[in-house]
Amino acid sequence: MPVPGAIDIVCNLFTPREVADGHTGLDDAFKAQVRMPEEIRGGVSVENYLQRMDRAGIERSLLIAVRAGDINVKGGFELPYERVHEVCQQYPQRFSGLAGIDPFRGMQGLRDLEQGVREYGFVGAHLYPHWCGLAPDHAKYYPYYAKCCELDIPIMMQVGHNLVYSRERRLPSVGRPICLDQVAIDFPELRLIGIHIGIPWTDEMISMCWKHENVYTAGDAYAPKYWPPAFVHYANTFGRHKVMFGTDWPVIDPERAVREIDELELREESRQMLMRENALRVFKLPGGPG
Repeated sequence: MPVPGAIDIVCNLFTPREVADGHTGLDDAFKAQVRMPEEIRGGVSVENYLQRMDRAGIERSLLIAVRAGDINVKGGFELPYERVHEVCQQYPQRFSGLAGIDPFRGMQGLRDLEQGVREYGFVGAHLYPHWCGLAPDHAKYYPYYAKCCELDIPIMMQVGHNLVYSRERRLPSVGRPICLDQVAIDFPELRLIGIHIGIPWTDEMISMCWKHENVYTAGDAYAPKYWPPAFVHYANTFGRHKVMFGTDWPVIDPERAVREIDELELREESRQMLMRENALRVFKLPGGPG
């Protein structure tokens, strides 16, 4: 049975518009590598995706206003904040926005982040370290971490390795989870989320969550049937308050993700925290505590 009111914390707009405008960063080779169904490779409308959410029992998805590295470098791209805001305004009960971070924009980037939160109602920030070629503990990110503290929002970032999203630009895997260590020390009030499980350094990701009360993780971008056993055990036991649900749509279909989580046969409390409660608390979403 799908979990009523599930929260997907990692979701990308992947409509025909985004595909046509080159705002996804995914080429045909990547789509084939992750075995994306042929019928969705050209994009899926927002309305169609809402139907998928409904069938999966997902109440709300967090949409990323992606900033994929320096826009002046070949292969860099962004999904404008305004586009994500437009969709969130159209479906305020179903979507919330995440403000993408490009550390190469300096003060303008900080002003954009503040606008995204204060004017557009975005509930968190998002960072792709590999697109920037800078590890999560690089000094260029620190003003943005400080701004997130000021705005009282969490920031999520891809940790672990990354694939070749486009053959035009191959990116280094700079996101070792251990790099969150110094950041968590320097910003103890900053809620840090290492998404994509940290593969192949999943144990490192778990260790960061265990060490720091302000570090969290998410089971996204990998089908739950392939989650490492250590990650499943962590989510089901002593880390149940630290793990959140995500799909990284269009990489993982929401119906498949929820179905395969059901098949993990998690304890009911752990399942509820994974699928809903932790996200409500960490992102301070409607319906959460406080």
